[in-house]
Amino acid sequence: MNQLKMIGFGVAALLLGSSAASAKTLVYCSEGSPENFTPALNTTGTSFDAARPVFDQLVEFDRGATTLKPGLAESWIVSPDGMTITFKLRKGVKFGAIRDFKPTRDFNADDVLFSFGRQYDEKNPYFKVSGGKYDYYSDMDMPKLVKSIEKKDDYTIVMTLSEPNVAILANLAMDFATIQSAEYADSLMKKGKTEQFDQVPVGTGPFTFSSYQKDAVIRFKANKDYWGGKPPIDDLVFAITPDPTARLSKLKTGECQVSTFPRPADLPEMQKDPDLTVMSQPGLNIGYLAFNAQKPPFDKKEVRQALSMAIDKPSIIKDVYLGAGQAAKNLIPPTMWAYNDKVVDYPFDPEKAKALLKTAGVTTPLDIDLWYMPVQRPYNPDAKRIAEMMQSDLAKIGVNAKLVTYEWGEYRKRLQNGEATAALFGWTGDNGDPDNFFFFLGCPGGKPAASNVGKWCNTEFDARLDKAKQITDQAERTKLYGEMQVIEHDDEPVLNIAHSVVYQPMRKNVVDYKMSPLGRNQFDGVDLK
Repeated sequence: MNQLKMIGFGVAALLLGSSAASAKTLVYCSEGSPENFTPALNTTGTSFDAARPVFDQLVEFDRGATTLKPGLAESWIVSPDGMTITFKLRKGVKFGAIRDFKPTRDFNADDVLFSFGRQYDEKNPYFKVSGGKYDYYSDMDMPKLVKSIEKKDDYTIVMTLSEPNVAILANLAMDFATIQSAEYADSLMKKGKTEQFDQVPVGTGPFTFSSYQKDAVIRFKANKDYWGGKPPIDDLVFAITPDPTARLSKLKTGECQVSTFPRPADLPEMQKDPDLTVMSQPGLNIGYLAFNAQKPPFDKKEVRQALSMAIDKPSIIKDVYLGAGQAAKNLIPPTMWAYNDKVVDYPFDPEKAKALLKTAGVTTPLDIDLWYMPVQRPYNPDAKRIAEMMQSDLAKIGVNAKLVTYEWGEYRKRLQNGEATAALFGWTGDNGDPDNFFFFLGCPGGKPAASNVGKWCNTEFDARLDKAKQITDQAERTKLYGEMQVIEHDDEPVLNIAHSVVYQPMRKNVVDYKMSPLGRNQFDGVDLK
């Protein structure tokens, strides 16, 4: 190499080094693609994680905890009767800019009215945009609970309830209660481009949206005007990597700094790697097999009980979870208050299962479909393998299970429509309150919630669910939730499989990442050495 070339090479290296030193990029290997970037339209952690960098809520969870803190509302006052909440909004909060939209005003009460109004007001111009399904808002009975949301002035919102609700503030810290820009919505409406609103997000969050290449990558920039202070990193990249082996490879080579959902079999290798840190904590989650109670013969509880007894759950825990999970007998994990340890799990007893089927008038062979998720979830490390083990067990009692799966978004949609006979699914708690687990088996207004994929309804269960929301005495709530766990066990709408331990692998140079008990991946306070 001649001297001129060496000088040129040196200058180029210097420029690259300078650029690398001046900008910090964190790459997160995520497990899948978001359905869109409006949390109110979604129910999965995959989509919530992808939108969370851009947005805030009125009330927020402390990073890595379930305790509440002020968000876009700097304070709030709950009336003595619990029927009114007055929110004082934060002033001087900027919306992030994107290529096609530059905000002309700060966040105010109009954005709150728009964001909630879209979910309940049919006159809202965005009510039917992107399908107009707001499952979280509906399933949590918000249309019945929230009597009105009114603007007292530009920085005061008054929410009036139809009845007291002890979990309402925690619920408002959840992703469905995200606040979006009413000005951005108006500008797209005038351009005739309303569909862009849910695909190119604008929010007040710690990052601004840059671009999204479906099934490949999402890019965000640090919001230098963020009201909570600019994040330590400059660029945040979601490298969408569905295959866990590929995620491990990228993590080991430094192509990503944080990864998600490692296979239990890969954990020993990760834990021995000097360049990696593997965090862990008991998951606030439940993995289960839902039976469709509206499809004969699963409309009979004896049939649901029989299949539960036919499935060798201890072998699933041993062979699939590999020590990273514990057998579940209730919806809520034993780490949560209100757990009813007196419930006795169904035993693995194929002969008793056969007898129950006979008692229920079911003749074998019985053909069913058994659905399994196409993606890893915190509560289920390998749904296909679990489905195969269940298929083998069920065959021994004369039940022929045809295995079925779909792309993740399609899978969820079809489950919510009640198409499956039996399906693997699960839940990670959103706010740390037991209500957040039991509500997804509820039937608000007498109709199964969208998240109630087994379409099971029980009036005794629902009566206790409604009552427990309205009282503040924890001992009384514990009693009600304990009774609900007995009802759920006796009726067996779902076979509770496991509560998993959640593992979070990352490179050693990642600083101040906090694991969330709510299963959130959050990067606003994260730095790189």
